[in-house]
Amino acid sequence: MLLYWLLFALFATGAILSTGGDPFRSKRPSSLILLAGIFIIILIGLRYQVGADWRSYEFMFSFAGYVDWGRVIEYGDPGYQTVNWLVQRAGFKIWLVNLICAVIFTWGLLRLARTQPMPWLAVTVAIPYLVIVVAMGYSRQAVAIGIIMAGLAALARGASLVRFAIYVAAAALFHKTAVVVLPLLIFTSERNRFLNALAAIAGFVLLYDVFLAEDVDKLVKNYVEAEYSSQGAAIRVAMNLVPAFIVLLRGRQLGLSSGEVRIWRAFAWTSIGLLVMLVLSPSSTAVDRIALYMMPMQMIVLPRVAMLFQNPLVGRLVVVAYAASIQFTWLNFATHATFWVPYHFFPFGD
Repeated sequence: MLLYWLLFALFATGAILSTGGDPFRSKRPSSLILLAGIFIIILIGLRYQVGADWRSYEFMFSFAGYVDWGRVIEYGDPGYQTVNWLVQRAGFKIWLVNLICAVIFTWGLLRLARTQPMPWLAVTVAIPYLVIVVAMGYSRQAVAIGIIMAGLAALARGASLVRFAIYVAAAALFHKTAVVVLPLLIFTSERNRFLNALAAIAGFVLLYDVFLAEDVDKLVKNYVEAEYSSQGAAIRVAMNLVPAFIVLLRGRQLGLSSGEVRIWRAFAWTSIGLLVMLVLSPSSTAVDRIALYMMPMQMIVLPRVAMLFQNPLVGRLVVVAYAASIQFTWLNFATHATFWVPYHFFPFGD
């Protein structure tokens, strides 16, 4: 548990001490920032038997060692399975697969954080759940979320929805459900709205046909008809509701551009819709999988709440305390926290 708190403390300290001219925004980040990012990569990539799905990922990795590439990509998401297959052929163990996933996820995380006025605080908000729980527990979807975050960063810098669709396609290689993010942003573009919307709709139809069409029946059978439930789904949906209501009620006061307001309001309304679906749907797992893609909204909206305080330091302390309370509660009281605690490094646990 100590390593989790050291990771949190590293970014929380940076969030409290940082002022204008943050090194995250420089073209050549300081060695401290690089070290902080490497720390995230190491903890995610070199974990051993950490995460509730560890056995499932071990099976996928073992399976990739006995079949050819064509067979292995039929078994699951082609991007993740290809990484497994290549690592097996290179003679390495599962830690290299996890390390590759960690690099992609962390790249997306830091890229999105660097678009924010307080990037240290943005990452601090992400540590308790997006990093520790999601990135260390759901490798495939974590990579997909990392690529989606990189795409959201590109949108913040003025990229088109067509370019964002390319990020979504790359994310879907690691988890097919990533395609659900694209239609959320179809009407958020500030320029060439009609053409962007038309291209985005065409892109979504194409991605749906490529990645989801053949699996819809299986997904419905597995998630809905079987009524699978994810413990903690209600909590994860509720966590997204906090920034959702903030951006809906105070979005213009958070220093967001008009385009960013539209993007995050789309995420906010989706989060509220997921609450309704959670009540009505027979499967909380299906809702939970989609809710994970809404979590980047937390690291955009919550740090900006600190700017609403007259004293910026007090604002940052409040947000850090909020994130710390989430991490403390999850590590100590979550049903599945025992799969994360104690933490084991691969060289010592293998």
